[in-house]
Amino acid sequence: MLSRLVLVSASGLKSGAPLGAALLQVPRSFHTAPRCLAPVPPLPEKGGKVRHGLVPEEFFQFLYPKTGVTGPYMLGTGLLLYLLSKEVYIVNHETIAAATIGVVILYGIKNFGPKVAEFADKLNEEKVAKAQEVKDLALNSLQQAIEEERKEQWRAEGRQMLFDAKRNNVAMLLETNYRERLHMVTNEVKKRLDYQVAMQHLQRRLAQEHMVSWVEKSVVKSITPQQEKESIAKCITDLKVLAKNMQARATV
Repeated sequence: MLSRLVLVSASGLKSGAPLGAALLQVPRSFHTAPRCLAPVPPLPEKGGKVRHGLVPEEFFQFLYPKTGVTGPYMLGTGLLLYLLSKEVYIVNHETIAAATIGVVILYGIKNFGPKVAEFADKLNEEKVAKAQEVKDLALNSLQQAIEEERKEQWRAEGRQMLFDAKRNNVAMLLETNYRERLHMVTNEVKKRLDYQVAMQHLQRRLAQEHMVSWVEKSVVKSITPQQEKESIAKCITDLKVLAKNMQARATV
């Protein structure tokens, strides 16, 4: 009876999707597929749900659509009874020892599991804190290096501007020197032209003075002693006439 039930359950599973194919599906070969550059998902901090401390929840969820809610339990019970009835598995002292060990393990897990888990979590948190501290130090050092690199890039850009300013200053200095030398040349040329003009004025004035002195000398030489006496006498008579006229005006 029980063997028939197990066979019926097995045939039902064969008619549906195979258990191995449902639990493990390999869509592509790992050797010929291109390299995947997607980020690796983080490992879960807690394990998946299990029933009775051993059977995963996914097993029940896989059998529910095909066998109903009681299907997984009937399958487990049928397999156990099949193994016992067909003497595939024989109950002996090792079975009792395994059951005893299992009970002890379950008792330890129920009573000491939370404390051990808390202690393990504490150790894990300390390791994570140390790793996070190292990570933070590395990130700070890298961030500081990035800031220094940005400053150096900014300085390099400012150095180009400084070089442009220095080129402009040098160009302005050259232009200033050129203007100063041009002004100096202009002043020197003006001085020389002024000197030439002054020399021409001097020569003209000397020529005029010489001409005036020559004319005076010529006029003086042309006057005879008789003409000189006559001019003096005429001057005296003119003065007497002017004196009489002044007296007449005064009396009137």
